[in-house]
Amino acid sequence: MRILGDIERAFASSLYPLRLPLAVLAIAVVVVLTVVAWRRGWFAAARRHPARTAVAAIAALILVVPAGWYFASPLVIRTELREAAPVVGAIDPAAPAATPAPAATPAPSATPVPAASVTPPAASTPTPAPSAAQASPSPTTTPVPAPVVRTGEFSGADEFHFGRGRAILLETGPGSHVLRFEGFSVRNGPDLYVYLSPDPAGFADGAIELGRLRATDGDFNTAIPDGVDVSGTRSVVIWCKEFAVLFAVAPLGG
Repeated sequence: MRILGDIERAFASSLYPLRLPLAVLAIAVVVVLTVVAWRRGWFAAARRHPARTAVAAIAALILVVPAGWYFASPLVIRTELREAAPVVGAIDPAAPAATPAPAATPAPSATPVPAASVTPPAASTPTPAPSAAQASPSPTTTPVPAPVVRTGEFSGADEFHFGRGRAILLETGPGSHVLRFEGFSVRNGPDLYVYLSPDPAGFADGAIELGRLRATDGDFNTAIPDGVDVSGTRSVVIWCKEFAVLFAVAPLGG
């Protein structure tokens, strides 16, 4: 399939920038061929042999439609995904600790007094029990944003293979990282994958594959397997795996 990748790169670099004049030229060619076919009687011959014409048309459709859909559908199909940024859980240091309740104090024993000196006690006002709102709060867990390790801005490989947005390498724990896409958009393709590359310019030997690109647009996260050493990562790459074509790259700064 690399030959198809070479054809796509040639189209993207040489033909796509000239797409408007080429479209006008293509329309002109179709018009000329239609006139030639009419003058030579090709349409009349097709009407005289409807069975042969139908078989040829069906065979052409069987070959052209699936191939055309496979190569052209990424130009019109878009997918969008919105996810929250990863967080790291932590105990809020500002939260007060729970205060233990005081130990119960034994009630004093009753002292007998002479009957003549007994005086009815004055009515006492009951003391209300503390409400739940007055109880000492328990420790709470406050989400903390994952610290940023490195970031980079996406750019497309060429005018056709556009790419934009930010790549953010986040540390969610010791030895654990997540790759975040923010404000991301890229030209769709038939077989797009995400790689961590040791080359700031794009894909290179030793690049770490993170799986298929989850969406062409949005803000979302891509997991990085635990234990992967990201210290040598110099860029995030969107790569067409089947045709070996670079779509977008984000060099990661310090």
